[in-house]
Amino acid sequence: MIALALLAGGALLFAAGLATGRLLVRRAAEERADLGTPVERATFHTLHTASVAAPPLRAGLTEDAARKAVRRLRPLFGTAALALTAEDRTLAWDGPGRHHEEAALDRARQVLGTGRTRTFTVECRDPDCPVRWGAAAPLTVDQRVLGALVVLGARESAPAVRATEEVARWVSVQLELADLDRARTGLIEAEIRALRAQISPHFIYNSLAAIASFVRTDPERARELLLEFADFTRYSFRRHGEFTTLAEELRSVEQFLELVRARFGQRLEVTLQIAPEVLPVAVPFLCLQPLVENAVKHGLEESVERSRITIAAQDEGALARIVIEDNGVGMEPDRLRRILRGEGSPSAGIGLRNVDERLRQVYGDEHGLVIETGVGAGMKITARIPKYRPGVHSSPPRGRLDRLG
Repeated sequence: MIALALLAGGALLFAAGLATGRLLVRRAAEERADLGTPVERATFHTLHTASVAAPPLRAGLTEDAARKAVRRLRPLFGTAALALTAEDRTLAWDGPGRHHEEAALDRARQVLGTGRTRTFTVECRDPDCPVRWGAAAPLTVDQRVLGALVVLGARESAPAVRATEEVARWVSVQLELADLDRARTGLIEAEIRALRAQISPHFIYNSLAAIASFVRTDPERARELLLEFADFTRYSFRRHGEFTTLAEELRSVEQFLELVRARFGQRLEVTLQIAPEVLPVAVPFLCLQPLVENAVKHGLEESVERSRITIAAQDEGALARIVIEDNGVGMEPDRLRRILRGEGSPSAGIGLRNVDERLRQVYGDEHGLVIETGVGAGMKITARIPKYRPGVHSSPPRGRLDRLG
């Protein structure tokens, strides 16, 4: 009886295992079907490989970028090894056959000289070495051959040569984008330097003169203003980061206005309307101070009347809406259009034009400055900045903004 029971139990377990196995096989088949046909699966695999290999190459043709890229790209070829070279050295090698590096590098140098793909045979005494043949294709940026993509395998293959050329073109495109990124960064840095140059000796002299005027009559006020001046100049001339937070930018604006008040006293009236939820939003460095300085210039320095400046930052869902408005002398719309186009004196409206161009570069033309003005009608400047944008990051605010409200 016991033996029969064990036999029956074993049969049940076998049947259950068989049913489970069939279920797992059916599920695996269904999962493969979800990925589509073999061609569709291969396409998906290729696109995925390209997507993970692209980010390292956007840093340029460096050893670190090459090492990460070849590790991800080699499975595309199904060959033994893959290498990236630059000038007369190997940046990265993935796979076996590294003892053939000099032969591969020699062909890569020929590619550098001619700009044309080269195929070659590899002789090896090791019967187990999987490398017997190779192809080297040029990596070209702006008609300059920077290096080569080298594929090595067991035997000559026309499809492998074509694949090498196509992947080399794709790598070249990533390197061109890296060049564009560097050029864009250099342009933005140049524009920031131009803004820093706009913080003129005239402003610095007047600020220090105003601080000096309080040294005897109100030493504590002079000390506060001197600290504001030091923080303002330290922030304006910092050397790291394209972006900052709206809180940081508003803090710098507050310091700027404190120095202006020291000169003009009650002639300047400032209203701040800041929604706390937009303070962490990342914004281009020095994007508000030039606009406020423009409002001060047209509201105080070119007028004898009392100047009113309103700075507002509101939450608009996916956007932060920033408005700077003054009751100054305003400007003819045609003149404003010429300034934004960069026509006329190079120094005229450099702050407005600079900020407008940088906002368009970072966020797109639809996020440039919207300016409403007229002669004697003051000026209203509106910027709508996306709260989240890939590649736009900043450090957190460095201090409290108790006086913003």
